[in-house]
Amino acid sequence: MKSDSSHSFFSIFLNIIIPVYILNNGVKYGLNAQSALIVALAFPLFGGLYSIIKDKKVNFISLLGLLNILISGTLSLLTLGGIWFAVKEALFPLLIGIFVYFSSWGKKPFFETLFLNPAAFDTKNIQNKLIENNHSHDFKNLMKKATQWLSVSFLMSAVLNFFLALSIFKPLSDVLSTEEKQNLINQQLSQMTLYSLFVIMIPSIIFLGAILYFSIQKIKMMTGLKTEELFLKS
Repeated sequence: MKSDSSHSFFSIFLNIIIPVYILNNGVKYGLNAQSALIVALAFPLFGGLYSIIKDKKVNFISLLGLLNILISGTLSLLTLGGIWFAVKEALFPLLIGIFVYFSSWGKKPFFETLFLNPAAFDTKNIQNKLIENNHSHDFKNLMKKATQWLSVSFLMSAVLNFFLALSIFKPLSDVLSTEEKQNLINQQLSQMTLYSLFVIMIPSIIFLGAILYFSIQKIKMMTGLKTEELFLKS
């Protein structure tokens, strides 16, 4: 648990705190607007690449995350503001939501892959109890429905992202110089990165927590196991 907490804090530090600080204070260290943007985006970009190399696997969501960073940088360097960012911010969680929804019809729904990790859950014991109690089919339906509800959380994020971005990324005036436009976009990108942590991430975590809690209660009913018996013993 301690390791997971440390990893989560490091991820927030790498993807939010450092980029926001650089976008807001890059000029203090002699960086112009373009350089500050490139340095700020380099942290989450290389963090994502490192994670893929470390895990030795590439998945759809990881690729979308990297593509998201690259498109943000491209739009910023081209000084394209306003609706472009709103569409981009809504598009990626929408694509993930679509991917998650269709996975619910596959052999292993996304929710099962993401949360019922064999490294944490005693999946062998759970499966044996499901077979013993004739609830294997009910479990598959639960994973399907939980995955579909999970896709709703991404749809919610897409909607919140769109309106949050629309309120932050205002159209850029033609009277501004390229440097002034870049500085303004950097400020807007900094605000979007920071505000999304509270406006989008926290509601999403609450939504996901509710799905996980409901699913665990159902699994306990199907297997007859107590909460502590669902997890591997350390």
